[in-house]
Amino acid sequence: MKIKVLVVDDTIFYRKIVSDILNELPDVEVVGTANNGEIALSRIRSLKPDLITLDVEMPIMNGLQLLEEINKQELKVDTIMLSSKTQRSSEATMQALQLGAFDFIAKPDEASAELNKQQIKKNLDRILQSYKGSSQVDSRIKKTTAIRPPVSTGRPAVKPFKRTEKSHVVAIGISTGGPNALAKMIPKLPGNIGVPILLVQHMPPVFTASLAKSLDQKSALTIKEATNGEEVLPNTVYIAPGGTQMMVASGIGMKKIIRISEDAPPENNCKPSVDYLFRSVAREYGSKSTCVIMTGMGVDGKLGMTITRASGSVSIAQEAQSCVVYGMPKAVIESELVDIIAPLESIAGEITKTL
Repeated sequence: MKIKVLVVDDTIFYRKIVSDILNELPDVEVVGTANNGEIALSRIRSLKPDLITLDVEMPIMNGLQLLEEINKQELKVDTIMLSSKTQRSSEATMQALQLGAFDFIAKPDEASAELNKQQIKKNLDRILQSYKGSSQVDSRIKKTTAIRPPVSTGRPAVKPFKRTEKSHVVAIGISTGGPNALAKMIPKLPGNIGVPILLVQHMPPVFTASLAKSLDQKSALTIKEATNGEEVLPNTVYIAPGGTQMMVASGIGMKKIIRISEDAPPENNCKPSVDYLFRSVAREYGSKSTCVIMTGMGVDGKLGMTITRASGSVSIAQEAQSCVVYGMPKAVIESELVDIIAPLESIAGEITKTL
């Protein structure tokens, strides 16, 4: 069964290029286009697409306003955001993801869009493959905010686990569905948690700064995009900058510092990579660490958690039912690398118990 897609963008250039790319992909049918949210809302009702590609900035009704209406009217359609690499657009994209958009891709400017057509196609194809994999039922009955595969592990939501040693750091890896999940989980962590939190969210440059700003406004913790050489402090969440690799390293005396590399290659096609971060956590903290894998496509974090677990770290994974995409957690759970399997609403509490 083909995925029916409505392309929504106020620029005819992008409506054409995105439509052409989607029509080249297997199992995809472009059923229509719209140049603003108001028209899109009408065509969602009449054409009943499974998915829309949605521009952030549009006249009459912008992308955020359209998403709010989709949620308000409980329309059964999912969303991929197309966002320009500006601070304003990236902040709006974070809001869209927290409203339930499935994922997003960054739009190149029109001057380079044709040159980057293959990259756009690659990104859309990757997201669509993940989207198809996330649905175990007819996409017609899904909601934007509830793309949930069934639990397939046969394990309890929270696996019993006892540990006497306390962790001195928390490291988190997350991908598709991350901004929405983090907006629900991070505010549940106490502001005086007493340890630093190192976080890799798969995201391109600019967008990670907007994610940090958005989460900081919701949380009692200090949340920031990490910078090279800064000291790692408690009660602070350090988000790896998009397009870089982040690790923790030894500083002067007992201090730990952040190391950011633009030159380090991608791992698992990811930059930032969870594996890259987790290896450094195992080296610097050993058994005094808690490592968490949450919703996301792919297997990034599996090799890293193999290493952190060997060093004595506590391993937590998000259970299937609350994941947007059950790829990364599935990889570590099926490899028996996990001590605690918890639903999204319980992860903050499970983290706190290890500290």
